[in-house]
Amino acid sequence: MANIPQVDLADFLSGDASKKQAFVDKLGKAYEDVGFVSVINHGLSDEMIDSLYREVKHFFQQDVATKIKYENKALAGQRGYTSFGREHAKGSDAPDLKEFYQWGQTVKGTDSIKEEYPDNILVEELPDFNQAIQGAYEKFEEAGRNLLRAIAIYLNLSENYFDDKIRNGNSILRAIHYPPITKEPKNAIRAEQHEDIDLITLLVGASADGLQLLNKENEWIPINAGPGEIVVNVGDMLQRLTNNRLRSTTHRVVNPPREKWGNSRYSIPFFLHPRSKMDLTCLESCIENGEKHYTDMTAGEYLDERLREIGLKK
Repeated sequence: MANIPQVDLADFLSGDASKKQAFVDKLGKAYEDVGFVSVINHGLSDEMIDSLYREVKHFFQQDVATKIKYENKALAGQRGYTSFGREHAKGSDAPDLKEFYQWGQTVKGTDSIKEEYPDNILVEELPDFNQAIQGAYEKFEEAGRNLLRAIAIYLNLSENYFDDKIRNGNSILRAIHYPPITKEPKNAIRAEQHEDIDLITLLVGASADGLQLLNKENEWIPINAGPGEIVVNVGDMLQRLTNNRLRSTTHRVVNPPREKWGNSRYSIPFFLHPRSKMDLTCLESCIENGEKHYTDMTAGEYLDERLREIGLKK
């Protein structure tokens, strides 16, 4: 991916101080300039990724009556199935051309935060689907924790600044299916331009091209993870915390060329969210000349606001 920098997570974990610092500097600069990087040696094996996509395809290939059993609209799309066309981007009335399935935190230990989270919705017909999703969730969470440690160092915070804030956090693994296009679409967008809500998003592969980011020159640049890569971008929560120092970049998913309309597209992002009580008040070290761009807010308050804006919560 020539358009975005690539970093090797093995350098950060190598035990070599110079490699670790070089990783921190490259990651931090990329997040200031572009908001996206590709990451190699992230901990998700090729076998795990292949299994994950295979099981996700099995789920979405089921008939609508079966899938709809796993939709609970009262959960605002935070667990289980969300049917086609229910979500839209902030500021847009046009629904995105997708259906998806969300899997959340399985709380470990006696943490009282378990009361905040609904249970994951298990797919009875596909036990291997549940297992693949949970296994990938744990690996994404581990990779994300290490990336946030690097970000903390870059921001001159303690390396473990984010650890307690994301422990048993409200992260979501979302399996997305963009169905084949069967008639002339109203617009050329499968997922309208948007920014992610979270701290960082980790995206492993995709079954087709279509992801684009908007660069500083206001140009749409195609992004597609190659073999062994995941794409990791800054979300709005991290942008708020750093008072716009780290950049939550606008991105979208465009429709394929007409000759590929008959193909589905699958994508599996992991949205790394903190615990709801994390304070997103701008870091003092990121406020220059007294210019603070955001009001004080917790992560939970911000998530609630955004879920209403994108139509998943009333």
